[in-house]
Amino acid sequence: MKIVIVGGGIGGLAAALMLHDRGIKAEVYERSAEIRELGVGINTLPHAIREMANIGLLEALDGVAIRTHELIYQNRQGQTIWQELRGMDAGLDMPQFSIHRGRLQGVLRDAVIERLGPETIRTGHTCTGVKQANGSASAMFHTAHGQELAVEGDAVIACDGIHSVVRGQFYPDQGDPKWNGIMLWRGACLWQPFLTGRSMVIAGGMEAKLVLYPIANDARPDGKVLMNWAVAAKLGNGSTPMPRREDWNREGVMSELLPFVENTFTLDVLDPLALIRETGTFYEYPMCDRDPVEQWTFDRVTLLGDAAHPMYPVGSNGASQAILDARCLADRIAERNGDVPAALKAYETERLPATSEIVRQNRGGGPERVIDLVNGRAPDGFERLQDVASQEELEAVVRGYQKTAGFDKASVNR
Repeated sequence: MKIVIVGGGIGGLAAALMLHDRGIKAEVYERSAEIRELGVGINTLPHAIREMANIGLLEALDGVAIRTHELIYQNRQGQTIWQELRGMDAGLDMPQFSIHRGRLQGVLRDAVIERLGPETIRTGHTCTGVKQANGSASAMFHTAHGQELAVEGDAVIACDGIHSVVRGQFYPDQGDPKWNGIMLWRGACLWQPFLTGRSMVIAGGMEAKLVLYPIANDARPDGKVLMNWAVAAKLGNGSTPMPRREDWNREGVMSELLPFVENTFTLDVLDPLALIRETGTFYEYPMCDRDPVEQWTFDRVTLLGDAAHPMYPVGSNGASQAILDARCLADRIAERNGDVPAALKAYETERLPATSEIVRQNRGGGPERVIDLVNGRAPDGFERLQDVASQEELEAVVRGYQKTAGFDKASVNR
């Protein structure tokens, strides 16, 4: 059996490793000329880390990431609304990792090369569509050398992101991703650690939000660590056209960002204005997703990761859900004794409803909705949090989201 994977991002590489772990051959075809360690910080949640640990990657992750100790939600005045321990510090049997996205992708890439062989990853292959006939599926590619190529396998797994060509073939009228009018600016800079050195702070709300956490623990004489930051600001109500695809991931402009930071956040943990001004190159991204669809699987072709369920970057779930997709997909294929269409359909049945609900909850702010809840009642801050919102009310939001996304204590420590 051979599985053709379109896309060499986190989902595609994880799928190749999970399939290999179940004794199934996979080949990865990536559009870029090489798989480089690009991007900024992300978090990977304990249920996804469990699947990575089960294929022997925990030590490699520890070498490039930070085990997140705590998460703190604050209003823009720096008053704490919610604070909780994370990962193993919270009694789970797996850590949460704060990590540079490129380093996570690098860990996966290196493992694929080591375990499956360097020829497994074919770069410079742009997918143009898929075809199916006679009990097989083929992915069509345009190569960097100008060739047109068809790669046949028992199945094609589309891991080609929010702009997935394969998804577009099955949903030709889906249109552009949906932009909610919020722009994200993201960067990283060497900075002195704050609080425990493994703390994560999210302040503000969906109108203007600031995210801070370290993503690397490299030993430096000055004690500084690589500090990830993100600023989200609402530029409109989502009715205006989304920035062109070519403008995604473009370098941010300091003069466009600073008005959303100056006189906005007053935090004790660090000075966000100084941190951002010290940052060199940073990037902007429109906050986009797509409506959940009713079907991912079309006989021997299915979708995975952002191609299947692109979601707002809320609740640390994007990469984590792609890893969970990969594990489920490999398990279902291994179980079905060669009945690939049935295996892909079983994967869809398990994963589609769960991820669709996360997409919907992320549109409302996910667990970060506790900040908006308190801001709506006390926009100028509060003297006593319990006069604004009860602990039970806040807990229902945060714990409810954790259960939906599958990383509550009962789900992880199973």
